[in-house]
Amino acid sequence: MNQDPGYERLIAEGLQASREDRPEAALALFARASALAPASGVPHFLIGSEHAAAGNIAGAETAFAQAVLLAPGFALARYQLGLLQFSTGRAALALVTWQPLFALPQGEPLGHFVRGFAALARDSFDEALEHYREGLACHDINHALAGDILRVVAAVEDLPGQQPEPEASRHVLLSGYARGLH
Repeated sequence: MNQDPGYERLIAEGLQASREDRPEAALALFARASALAPASGVPHFLIGSEHAAAGNIAGAETAFAQAVLLAPGFALARYQLGLLQFSTGRAALALVTWQPLFALPQGEPLGHFVRGFAALARDSFDEALEHYREGLACHDINHALAGDILRVVAAVEDLPGQQPEPEASRHVLLSGYARGLH
């Protein structure tokens, strides 16, 4: 696609403004980039990221949805939209949003992560942890995304019933079972 040469500059300047904690400037630069390349989902994704970082969930959802509408194959935008939906109590909607991500190849962490969230929605905590760990083991993983998933893993592991039993109590249970005590 032949984009206006100013598009890349605006994206770069917007990213720099974001790194410098100047969200208003970043949003303005990403909006200008979007005006130069209206068919690109990237500026909308970046706008959504800025809104999410600021706690503006409605603005983030609108921008992520626009990014997915413009670029249905933009997996990270689709993932972030679904994550926002999931984290605001709309797991069913997130699972619909993530549907194409379930088919990602084994080497893609996002596929593992969405399967983990699907298991989490069913309260299948062990299965969720397994999927999250498989995704974290993928070679091509975004470090910020990995950090988010590590926090999810820690939260799931802290749920009641997710802690491993001490060795002594496990031994008592196994010996009782072996003697036929149910």
